Amino acid sequence: MGNKTTREIYLILLKTIIMKTKKKFSATAVITLLLISTLNFAKASGNNDFDKNKQSESTNFRDFNLENHLRPSPPPFPFGKTPEDSLKCRDNISLYSEHYGHRNFQMAYEPWREVFINCPGAQQNTFIRGLVLVRMKLNEETDPQRRQAWIDTLMMVYDKRIEYWGHTASSREGLVTGRKAVELSQLRPNNIQEIYEMTSRVVELEKKDTQADVILVHMQSLVRLVDAGLKSAEDVLLVYDEVMNIIDHNLEHNTQDREYYEPAKVRIDIMFEPFASCENIVSLFNPRFENNPEDIDLLERITSMLSNSGCTEETLFYKATNNLHRLKPGAESAFLMGRLESNAQRHEKALEYFDQAVKLYESDRDKFRALMLMADISFRNLRQFSRARNYALRASVLDPENGRPYILIGEMYAATASDCGDNELTKNVAYWAAVDKFTQARNVDQDPAVQERATQLINTYRQYFPNVETTFMYGLNENDVYQVECWINETTRVRSRR
Repeated sequence: MGNKTTREIYLILLKTIIMKTKKKFSATAVITLLLISTLNFAKASGNNDFDKNKQSESTNFRDFNLENHLRPSPPPFPFGKTPEDSLKCRDNISLYSEHYGHRNFQMAYEPWREVFINCPGAQQNTFIRGLVLVRMKLNEETDPQRRQAWIDTLMMVYDKRIEYWGHTASSREGLVTGRKAVELSQLRPNNIQEIYEMTSRVVELEKKDTQADVILVHMQSLVRLVDAGLKSAEDVLLVYDEVMNIIDHNLEHNTQDREYYEPAKVRIDIMFEPFASCENIVSLFNPRFENNPEDIDLLERITSMLSNSGCTEETLFYKATNNLHRLKPGAESAFLMGRLESNAQRHEKALEYFDQAVKLYESDRDKFRALMLMADISFRNLRQFSRARNYALRASVLDPENGRPYILIGEMYAATASDCGDNELTKNVAYWAAVDKFTQARNVDQDPAVQERATQLINTYRQYFPNVETTFMYGLNENDVYQVECWINETTRVRSRR
């Protein structure tokens, strides 16, 4: 039998058995026998391919007129209507799969083509592997016109995958169209209108599941359409807000793909920068707000856009945030209201909103952020030191490896040192407690910026320690335990300035 493979020999024998005994077999029995043989070969060869589409995949005519051979909908008989059709189809599937499994793509192409034309509903792998085979043909082609034909064929494989297998999660329209758009942007980068329409459809279907490279292509295509005069700055503002919500959602909830979404966010921010003026945003949204001041979706978009663009001083931001918190109170709207009230010097009202945010937030990171702002306001604006320390200590419990709460407490001790004594000793002992806090911050936090700040403060406030003569005069020895009075009420150690 020459150099025939075991599979080919087996299929020849199987054909012989069927042809000699087909009067004794029903069509159902023949198909069942073929199915069993195909499954056995699949198990033996281990060719269990699956789509490995990663986040970072990146005069027209249809070559071979393949599209004319395809059924417009999944056939009721995916392997053919007759035993003979089924045998031929399974034979080609088996043949191209074996070549494909050995990466012999040249030999795999022709039997794959027969499967693609005659039984496209047989296997999803027909379309997954087909992309690889058609790309091979495209890369080999040097004639410009025929290269365009192969690109058309490649795009058609995507379309037919959706047509025949779009009911499955791995071949759903949004996911496959996204991969198609990314590949088209690489092969025909000037087809920006077509690409943008594809990516718009993907975002509509996939929503927060839209892949990072699709989002990036979506924004790139839109900016190019603006440059061509086919889209407006308003379109960019709306799409930017939409895609940034998708990216932020994935950065928080889809950490395994952070490596894709983080660089996409950076690049999209750069593209958006020319359009991101507060004036543009206010001019776009102010009339809409005046017409629908209680539209929650609009209010969320306004507050998100203005906040992300650093436009929180705008009157529109205050009005929209206030309405949003009244209509749909939540942690983020409470936090934003706290910021606004603080900026307006209404600090007690700000603390009320921040307290609401702490109660409503689910993540410790968000709670920490709000508590540190409460501590800062209480210290620097209200001069309520015990209250500020309480907020800072609550924050330290949420993030024990963050040194910022201790730096803030140390700064308060240093700021009130002279007010907590009435003589040369007691007016300076609070600096001991302050340096203790700065040292604690440096010990718990490995962030270089925090360590540098803590060291700087330690070196600064050591200079205010009581000198040796003062501690000796009050009967204190180096490293004695000492209780700092006043609101501080901390136990520390005696250290003299030398």
